[in-house]
Amino acid sequence: MAARNHEGLLATTDWTAERNLLWAMIDQVPDYLFVKDLDHRFVVVNQAVARIHGYDHADQLIGKTDFDLHTPDLAARFFEVEQAIIQSGSPMIDMEEEVVDAVTGAKKWLSTSKIALHNDTNETIGLVGISRDISVRKQADRLRDEQSLVLEMIAMNLPLRDVLDKIMRLIEEQLEGVFASILVVDSDGGHLWHGAAPSLPGTYARAIDGIAIGPNMGSCGTAAYRRESVIVADIANDPLWSNFRDLAQLHSLRSCWSTPILSHQGDLLGTFALYSGEVRQPGSFERRLTERVVRIAAIAIERKQNEDEIFFLANHDALTGLPNRILLKDRLTQAMLHTELHHHNPWVSVVFVDLDNFKTVNDRLGHTAGDELLKIVARRMVGCVRPIDAVVRLGGDEFVILLVDLPARTDAISVILHKLRAAITDPIALDGHEFHITCSMGVATFPHDGNDAETLLMNADAAMYQAKNSGRDSFQFFTAEMNTKAHERFAMQDAIRSGIARSEFYLDYQPQVDLRSGRIFAAEALVRWRHPVLGVLSPVQFISLAEETGLIVPLGDWVLNEACRQNKAWQDAGLPHLSVSVNVSALQFQEKDWPQRVRRILKESGLEAEYLELEVTESLLMRNVDQAIATMKELQELGVHFAIDDFGTGYSSLSTLKCLPVTRLKIDQSFVRNLAHDEDDRSIISAVISLGQRLNMMVIAEGVETEGQLAFLRANGCDEAQGYHFSKPVDPGAMADLLMLQG
Repeated sequence: MAARNHEGLLATTDWTAERNLLWAMIDQVPDYLFVKDLDHRFVVVNQAVARIHGYDHADQLIGKTDFDLHTPDLAARFFEVEQAIIQSGSPMIDMEEEVVDAVTGAKKWLSTSKIALHNDTNETIGLVGISRDISVRKQADRLRDEQSLVLEMIAMNLPLRDVLDKIMRLIEEQLEGVFASILVVDSDGGHLWHGAAPSLPGTYARAIDGIAIGPNMGSCGTAAYRRESVIVADIANDPLWSNFRDLAQLHSLRSCWSTPILSHQGDLLGTFALYSGEVRQPGSFERRLTERVVRIAAIAIERKQNEDEIFFLANHDALTGLPNRILLKDRLTQAMLHTELHHHNPWVSVVFVDLDNFKTVNDRLGHTAGDELLKIVARRMVGCVRPIDAVVRLGGDEFVILLVDLPARTDAISVILHKLRAAITDPIALDGHEFHITCSMGVATFPHDGNDAETLLMNADAAMYQAKNSGRDSFQFFTAEMNTKAHERFAMQDAIRSGIARSEFYLDYQPQVDLRSGRIFAAEALVRWRHPVLGVLSPVQFISLAEETGLIVPLGDWVLNEACRQNKAWQDAGLPHLSVSVNVSALQFQEKDWPQRVRRILKESGLEAEYLELEVTESLLMRNVDQAIATMKELQELGVHFAIDDFGTGYSSLSTLKCLPVTRLKIDQSFVRNLAHDEDDRSIISAVISLGQRLNMMVIAEGVETEGQLAFLRANGCDEAQGYHFSKPVDPGAMADLLMLQG
C-alpha cells in the first residue's frame, strides 16, 4: 500500500476499512494514477506507476521527482508542463507522451491528463495526474498511416523493391523480435527470388535467393508449393528444413512462418515470411498482421507485373514477341553512345531484312499461316545472333537486326548475314505445304553510314532495296566498297555450294613414305576445286570461307567419302593396301552425329576402318578435350586411326597428349622448311621425335623437299615423311602408278 501521510497533504492516521478498500481499488486500476506536491515530488502513486518505473512497491516512488526517473530532457519537459498547470490553474487534458517501460525497455505511448489540486481554501497544493496506455491504438494508427503510405508508393509507381522494403520495415516495427522477408516468384514459376528482407542477415538472404519451389524446401518453398501457410515453430526439428537446417542454425534462426502471396486470380506471386530467433508459434495479432501484409504485397507485386506487361506490349510486337520500332530506336541510340564512349573502335550495324514474296504465303494459305511463318522466321533469326544483339519486327514481313560491339571488319558482319540467310531459307512446313522463303537484307554501319538512328535505318532500308533490285535472296552493304567485298564472298560461298552439287571438287593424293624401308604406306587426300571461271583453286583460296559459313561440313563429308571410295578402288585393283589420310575440320568434329556419318561412309565404300586415318589439329582437340577423347575413342573402336596434324603449333600439354588415342604425330612443315639454318627448329623437331617415340607414336614430317632435310630426319630417328622430295600431290591414276612401281 502506498504511503498516504505526507506532511501538509492528506494528513490522517486513522484509516478506515472503507479507505483501505478504496486504495486497494486504486492500485488495481490499470491506468497510471499519481499526485505530486508543489515541488513536483510524488506523494501518491498507484501500483501501475511503480511498475512502469521498475519498482516493486509504490512506496519506493514517494518523494522522488521526474529528474530521478527520466532523462534530463524528458524530465525537463514534464516539469515545464506541470509548472504551467500549477501557476495558471488550467488543466492539461489527453496529452500524448512517449515513455520507456523501465522493466521491458519497450516504448509506450501514454495519454495523460493533469489538473491542479486545491485545498479547502482553494489554494493550489499540488497536481493530480492520470495516464492511460494507448500504445496499441498508436500502433494501429501508425500501421494505418504507414499502410496508406505504402499504397501511395504503389500508386506513384515507385520501384517494387522500395515498396516491399517499406512493408517489411513496417511489420518489424509492429512486432518485437522478428525478421520479415518477401520472396517473389520468377517468370517460370519454379523459383523464389529476393524481394525484400531488410533485417535478415545478408548472407542468409543471398543463400536462399533463387530457392526452388517444392516440398521440403523450408517454409517458403513449401508454402509456395502447397499454396497455403506453413508454420514451422522449431526449425531444428522440422523435416521441411532438412536441407536448410544448418544454414538457419548458422544465422540463429529458430522459427519461420511463411504465407503464399496470391493474385486476385489465385496465381502465385511470392511468399511472405516472419523469422524469429526463438522457438515459437505466431499469435493472433501476428496472424492478422500477416493477412494484411499479404494483401498489400499482392497489390504491389501484381501492379508491377501489370506495368511490366504494359511496357512489354508497348515496346514489343504482339505476334512474335520481338522488340518493336520504339525499343529499336532506344537500343540503337544506346549502342551508338556506348561506341562513342569506348574508343576500341567497334561497329554497330543495322540490318534491314525483308522477306521475299511473302505475300504468296498469305494468298495461298491465309493470314493465320502467314503469321505462323513469321513467328518461325523470327525464332530462327533470334537463334542466329548473340544475346547482346536484337531482332526487331517493324511490321508485316519487315525486320531489323541490331548487331553491336562487332570488330571493325566487313567479314564479321558477313558471317552473321550468311548464317541468317541460311536459317531463313531453310524449308518451312505449314499445313502440309513446304515453303522456301528467301530474304533481302541491307546493312548500314555506325559510324560510317550515319551518326543517328534515323539515318542508319534509312540507309539500311535503301541498301535492302538495292538487294531487292539485284534479284533478291541477297544482301547489300550501304557503301560501295563494302558491297564489293561482301559480294565477292557471297559469290564465292554460292559457288562452293554449287561446286559441291556439280562435282567440281576433286582429290589429289600425296604419298607418305616409311623412312626405313622407303615404301609408300599411306597417302594424304588433298582437296582441289576446278572452278568453272577461275580455274583450279587450292584449298588456301576457299577452305577458310567454307569453315566460316559452315560449308566445310558437306565439303568435308564429300572428301571423306571420296577418299574412302578411292582407296577401296585401289585395293580392288590389286594394288598394295595402304591407309588414306583425311583432314577433319573443327565443325565436322564437333557435330554429335559425326562418328555415325564416318561409320556410314565406311560401310558404303566397303573400306575397312583400319585403312582410314583422320588428321585433327592440336587447336581442335584443345577446344573440348573430354569430347575429343570420347569421339576419338568411339571411332578407334571401329579401327580408325588418328594423327595430330601440324604438331608443335598448338598448345596441347603432355598430360593431355598421353590421354589421346593418337597413333601418329605430324611435324608441321614450317619447322622442316628452316632446318638448314634454324637451330631452334632442329631442336623442336628432335624433341617431337623423341616425345612421339616415348609415347609409342609414329612421327611423320611433312614438307620434306631436300636431301639435307631428309638426312637430318633420318639421323634423328624420324619414322616417316612426305613432301616434294618424294612426290607432289598426284591424281588417283598417278598414285596407282607409284604403288605399282613398288610392287
